[in-house]
Amino acid sequence: MSNDWTPTRRQLVKAGGLGVLPLGALGAAAAPDDLITRTVPRTNQRVPAIGLGTFMTFDTLSDRGRSRAREVVRRFWQAGGRVFDCSPLYGRSEVNLGEIAADLRINGRMFLASKIWSTGDHLWDDSHAGESLRRTAGRMSLDRPVDLMQRHSLVNVDVIVPLMHAWKKEGRVRHLGVTHHEPAYFPLLASWVERARLDFVQVHYSIHTRAAEQRVIPAAAANGTAVLVNMPLEKARLHRIVQGRPLPGFARELGIRTWSEYFLKWVISNPDVTCALPATSDPAHVAENVAAMRGSLPDAATRERMVRHMETIPGFDRIATEPWYPGKDYAGVVSRAQAAIRERSPWWPS
Repeated sequence: MSNDWTPTRRQLVKAGGLGVLPLGALGAAAAPDDLITRTVPRTNQRVPAIGLGTFMTFDTLSDRGRSRAREVVRRFWQAGGRVFDCSPLYGRSEVNLGEIAADLRINGRMFLASKIWSTGDHLWDDSHAGESLRRTAGRMSLDRPVDLMQRHSLVNVDVIVPLMHAWKKEGRVRHLGVTHHEPAYFPLLASWVERARLDFVQVHYSIHTRAAEQRVIPAAAANGTAVLVNMPLEKARLHRIVQGRPLPGFARELGIRTWSEYFLKWVISNPDVTCALPATSDPAHVAENVAAMRGSLPDAATRERMVRHMETIPGFDRIATEPWYPGKDYAGVVSRAQAAIRERSPWWPS
C-alpha cells in the first residue's frame, strides 16, 4: 500500500471513531481543509467517510457517459475521496472505472471495494470466484492485493466467505466482507457479522431506511467490523421529494448547504458507520456529496430532529415503494438487457 495510507500520528485527530485528516496526507492536490475519516477496526487503516458507488451510474457505453464518469472520478479524487465501490454485476461499471483510474493514474492509490457474485457450476465450486477476482484485478490494473472483496448480496455466501478468508491469508485481498441492500436479509447479514470475522459489512442505511440500526450496525460495532453504507441517498429518491424545498434553518446553522450534505451527514454522524457510498454520474452532484466529509456533524439530538423534519415532507413515507433513480435513464449494459427481456417476456411486470 502506498504512503498515502500511512499518515503520521500528528496528522490524526481522534474523537471516538472519528478523525480529521489533512487532504495532503491522502495524496490529493493540496487543499486547505480537512477530511472526516474513519478507522477500519481490524487493520487500523483510515479511510474518508464518503466514498463513491458505481451501480448503474458508471454502466455506460457512450463516449459522453464515460467522459462524465471520468469527471466524476476526477472531482471525487481532487476533493480527497479515495474509496470506490464496484461489482462485476454492474455491467460496464467496473471496466469503465478501471480505465478511468488508469487514465488518471490513481489505480495504485485508490481503496477499491469490489464483489464476488458468481456461484460456479455446482455446489462448492469456487473456480468462478477465483476467475472473478482475477478479472477485477486485471480491469483495475492492480499489481497489489485488492483492498476489499465482498460477497455480493450473500449469494453462495457459505462457499465464498471461507474462500475469501483463504485469499486474505494468501495475500490476494486485504479485507473481506459481505453485502446486502434488502432489509428482509438484514438478520442473516448480521449473523454473518457475528460469526465470520469479517473486516467489512455493507448495508443499506439512510435517513429513511434505518433498519440496520436494529442489529447489523450494532453487531459490526461489537465485532470489530467496518460498515460501508449503500443507498445513503436512496438512489435519488430522497432528492426527488425535497426538490425545490429549502433546507430547514437548523441545518443551515450547522453549516449544511445542500440536501446531499443533509442526508449524507446524517448517515456518517453515526459513529459506527465507516463510509457512505453515494453513486452519481453528475460531476456537480459529486461535489455536493464530498462536501459532506468536511465540517461538523450533527449530534444525536440533531440527527433525531433531521428525521422528524423529513417525516413532515410528503412522499417520505413512500420512498421504499418508488422506482430507483426517478427521472434518470442509464442506458448501459444492464438497462439494455432489461429492455430486451421486457420485449421477449409477457411476464415482465408493468
